[in-house]
Amino acid sequence: MTVFYAIIPSRMKSTRLPEKPLKDIAGRPMVVRVAERAKASGAADVVVATDHEDIVKACKTHGVKVVLTSPNHPTGTDRLAETVTKLGLADDAIVVNVQGDEPLIPTNVVREVAELLAAHPECEMATAGHPIDNIEEFLNPNVVKVVRDAQGNAITFSRAPIPWPRDAFREDKTQLPEGLVPLRHIGLYAYRVKFLKRYPRWEQAPIEKWESLEQLRALYYGVKIAVAILPGALPAGVDTQEDLDRVREVFARGEA
Repeated sequence: MTVFYAIIPSRMKSTRLPEKPLKDIAGRPMVVRVAERAKASGAADVVVATDHEDIVKACKTHGVKVVLTSPNHPTGTDRLAETVTKLGLADDAIVVNVQGDEPLIPTNVVREVAELLAAHPECEMATAGHPIDNIEEFLNPNVVKVVRDAQGNAITFSRAPIPWPRDAFREDKTQLPEGLVPLRHIGLYAYRVKFLKRYPRWEQAPIEKWESLEQLRALYYGVKIAVAILPGALPAGVDTQEDLDRVREVFARGEA
């Protein structure tokens, strides 16, 4: 069985849902509920990485390991780099980045990206995607797409609709052409610790700047990223009060 660690970056700043990590879900803060899911995935250890003392206090109250990090990290990956250094993890250890606003994330998916990375020593990262089955999602710039090579590794990520079916769209742009199965990227990552230590030293890639996708920095500097294909979308995370209400209902029904 693959040994991996789960790290949950958690920041207090959220314009749409203030103090989001501390919002109550069935008697516990959301960040604690996420940590519980991560632990249930089989992670050898689960650590919350945060820049806010209130989150530190909430985690300690509920027995969740937590590391206080710098408030000045430009990306979540930089925050993970500081965390793995403080934890003293070995360079070949595998870390899964679990987003702190996904209290319904399937435990098997967390484990799957870790196992995928373990199975591909030539890769330093692993992530996931699922098929897009409608034109609206394909054309939506808020939906990030990924294209894989013959080995199942990422060629690129983009907010643009890729691959662009040039000839088919000359005839009809109202639906996906038959045979085209674009992939939506899911923002769940597994990393090797040695990659996380290198990442902050790299300058921002031009394509990363324009697309606002930090994983493009890894590709720009030659890192291979394995991509698992999931059958469908993951349960939505929490960005708004409506999202929070939906998640609370799931817990209230005992379905989480």
